[in-house]
Amino acid sequence: MSASGSASDLRALAERLVAYGKSRGADEIEVGVGESDEFSVDVRLGEIESLVEAGSRSVGFRVIKDGKTASASSSDLAPETLERLVRNAVQRAELGSRDSFAGLPESSPARIDPEGLALYDPEVQTLDSLIKIDLALEAERIALADKRITNSFGAGFGTHEVRSVLASSNGFSGEFRKTYCSLSLGLQAGETDDRVEDFWFTSETHFGDLETPEQVARKAVERTVRQLHPRKIKTQKVPVVFEPLMTSSLLGFLFGCVAGTSIYQKASFLAGRLGEAIGNERITVVDDGLLPGRLGTSPFDAEGVPSQRTVVVDKGVLKSYLLNTYAARKLGLKTTGNSDGGGVSPNNFYLEPGPHAPEEIIRSCAKGLLLIRTLGHGLNPVTGDISRGAFGLWIENGEIAYPVSEITISGNLGEMLRNVEMVGNDLEFRGAVCGPTVKIAEMTVAGE
Repeated sequence: MSASGSASDLRALAERLVAYGKSRGADEIEVGVGESDEFSVDVRLGEIESLVEAGSRSVGFRVIKDGKTASASSSDLAPETLERLVRNAVQRAELGSRDSFAGLPESSPARIDPEGLALYDPEVQTLDSLIKIDLALEAERIALADKRITNSFGAGFGTHEVRSVLASSNGFSGEFRKTYCSLSLGLQAGETDDRVEDFWFTSETHFGDLETPEQVARKAVERTVRQLHPRKIKTQKVPVVFEPLMTSSLLGFLFGCVAGTSIYQKASFLAGRLGEAIGNERITVVDDGLLPGRLGTSPFDAEGVPSQRTVVVDKGVLKSYLLNTYAARKLGLKTTGNSDGGGVSPNNFYLEPGPHAPEEIIRSCAKGLLLIRTLGHGLNPVTGDISRGAFGLWIENGEIAYPVSEITISGNLGEMLRNVEMVGNDLEFRGAVCGPTVKIAEMTVAGE
């Protein structure tokens, strides 16, 4: 990654382009400069399949003139190239359609200190490439030593080191550095018609917080072999326990339903329902861009709006949508700092944990399904309906009895949120959207 002097140059470049855009007739202009170093390796059966080590720089900007917007980007940072793109963007904006909601956010004096967010790990920069490759090879080697594993889909290790700079004509100018790294492994077990597959991964902003190759391998093996010799079940309505990764997937669907773009387009069953109860008292969902060291944390969003903690659902009541400036204006609300430059994205979007251990939740089921994997789409944000192919472990008398396959789970997100009986204490931040184990009182599980 570039030295600090280079960082100053990037910020100065962004600020110069803002001034240049104003001088060429832009009413408003926003300039983002990104610089990144990336390393990724994929190995399979002990051999390297792909290896990428690259650095890049890019500039993107948005110009608004008379309520009309034009955008452009370039990986060529030569001043003459960028100035030509700015001039062309101003001219193109004049040809567009006026949108009274377009424009930069209002200037805010608030600033978040990036240093206090623990986003940058200098160790990532110093890691030797051979060490990174060995981490992937070691994870796969440990897993393949288990005779129950019959094949590998491969292991991967990657690091990213990113510097983000943003300057706008509303007076904002800021930058931050961020690192993140990950180790993943996919496996297959079984023979011929009895093959099963699964994976595990670890992802963190700090290298030292990653799970070890042995931990990733053991977890991937455990998740894979537990599915061997599945049975079929008859269609029935039973409690369904969502593992954390499945809860995260469900929350991803919820995020799409509270995103401002879906709300103003009337493409969500939650449109117009602020202040209403959409779940029971066990459901509190938060979007927090200020959690130190988390993957979704940043000091400001893609429009320079300071990150914040937003309670989206408070004990079942829908308190807030998640918004960028455009969606906020369309809805007559205030931005929540969730702009990703082209729409709305989560920061750290999660379901607050409850008091129950996962084992306690499983013991509470006389009969039910532990949901471990889904496939297909089957998500309708307009109605909240869910129907997806699924894999799971059948629960009998509070214990895992056997794996099941060739099933479909179906329900409605609103009904599911109202019917959450137990929330686990096992929340882990493995991504920008995450949640603990949860138990839904009843869902339709379709089988034979």
